[in-house]
Amino acid sequence: MAHQYIYENPSVTVDIVVFTVVGEDLKVALVKRKYAPFRGRWVIPGGFVRANEPLDDAAKRELLEETNVKGIYLEQLYTFGDPKRDPRGRVVTIAYFALINSSNVNLRASSDAAEARWFSVKGLPELGFDHKKIIGYALQRLKYKLEYTTVAFQLLPREFTLTELQLVYEIIFGKTIDKRNFRKKILSLGIVEETGRKTEDVAHRPAQLYRFSRRHMILDNFIRS
Repeated sequence: MAHQYIYENPSVTVDIVVFTVVGEDLKVALVKRKYAPFRGRWVIPGGFVRANEPLDDAAKRELLEETNVKGIYLEQLYTFGDPKRDPRGRVVTIAYFALINSSNVNLRASSDAAEARWFSVKGLPELGFDHKKIIGYALQRLKYKLEYTTVAFQLLPREFTLTELQLVYEIIFGKTIDKRNFRKKILSLGIVEETGRKTEDVAHRPAQLYRFSRRHMILDNFIRS
């Protein structure tokens, strides 16, 4: 006779950490909760996974529903399953992180959230659930991936200067990088190529514009909304 086991069924959610660069600051998208628990508190966008819904589809749906964001770099980050992370019961969340150029998105709260806004990672408000921990983990992953992938290009316009690219690295790592060494390394890797165009309508000397060389794309677990 086969043994039968009865297991409790925890709920599953997805939560998405969305990073962008505005000016000289790394920012993260947060939404203000309309409902309990943590009503009125800021959290990262996310929600419950439907019964027959793939995880990636749930992440894309929740991101669109809560922030009006779609069509961006999105990567599965980590699973957070502390039994006490959600006061409603046992809820396991699959966290994602996303990168976007700020000029390509119109952040707007949907009916599921009271408000949506960009916050500096250096000045986060009090967050609900374990979302401060999730953002911290995502930031460390982002720094790590900058060392061996080209994810930084997701934060830039299609064409950019090497100064703009260097600034993204400096903002994320929180330190100044030697200009000559940075350019030498980037150009030696062959991950950028000249467009043949230069910046226009600038007070200083026009700078060479570059674009990402698709021959060297290294985007692990890459999906598009």
